[in-house]
Amino acid sequence: MDPVRRLERPGLHAPRAILAFEGWNDACDAASGAAAYVIGQHDPSPFALIEPEDFFDFQATRPTVEVDEGGTRRLTWPDTRFYAIEMPAGTDDVVVVTGHEPNLRWKTYSRLIAQVLSETDVDMVVTLGAFIGQVPHTLPVPIIGVATDPELVERYQLPTSHYEGPTGIVGVMLEACREMGIPAVSLWAATPHYLAANPNPRAMLALVDKASAILDIDVDTAELTKVADEFGTRVDEAMNRSEEFADYVRRLEEGVETPDPAIDPSGGQLISEIEEWLRDR
Repeated sequence: MDPVRRLERPGLHAPRAILAFEGWNDACDAASGAAAYVIGQHDPSPFALIEPEDFFDFQATRPTVEVDEGGTRRLTWPDTRFYAIEMPAGTDDVVVVTGHEPNLRWKTYSRLIAQVLSETDVDMVVTLGAFIGQVPHTLPVPIIGVATDPELVERYQLPTSHYEGPTGIVGVMLEACREMGIPAVSLWAATPHYLAANPNPRAMLALVDKASAILDIDVDTAELTKVADEFGTRVDEAMNRSEEFADYVRRLEEGVETPDPAIDPSGGQLISEIEEWLRDR
């Protein structure tokens, strides 16, 4: 049985695609949050989905039970959804793909996504990711990029990564796009490690802004900008309450590694205090 369930065939103008996956590639929910924001601006219905049976270990990634206002219980499975967004006349349309990083058969899974994108005539893909980094929240969110063609990295003036090691489904997805002949760029936002337990709307906004610039699409980010500013204000309030926190952020701004574990929020009491303070608010 074909795991791709096609609900309709969207008629789109020169569509370009944004892909984001929850899980290993999604520090602080930045990638999935950015994709969800773009979808939420238009509220489309999915035109296709990938059934999860072949790609998930349901003991590792369990379906969830939800109860609606009438008391009806329903299961939500970790499927992958394709959304078509028609943009204003004269601009390219957008396909947004969201899902959870699968447990099984990554090659088959990523090739199925690339196949659906090709069938929908997508001519460029941007994948979104985020990682925990030694970066301060007081500076612009760093965005690094890799691509199926080095020329794309140069064209969009993306700082590159020399990372070698384990990868997530985003890295496999880039290879699947290369096989299918679809140009693809992967954007990665660095999020402060001392805020790792919180969704980070500043990183979401940075990914949306960079993706929309690369794909040449117009996304209204006013609402997300407001949330990001409020988040930054709350973190600044926490920093102003703690000289240790403020000193650590200053060291990060200067690019100086602190040798003193007593004021290193990556492994001490300070990060717990910051997280608890933010949760309370």
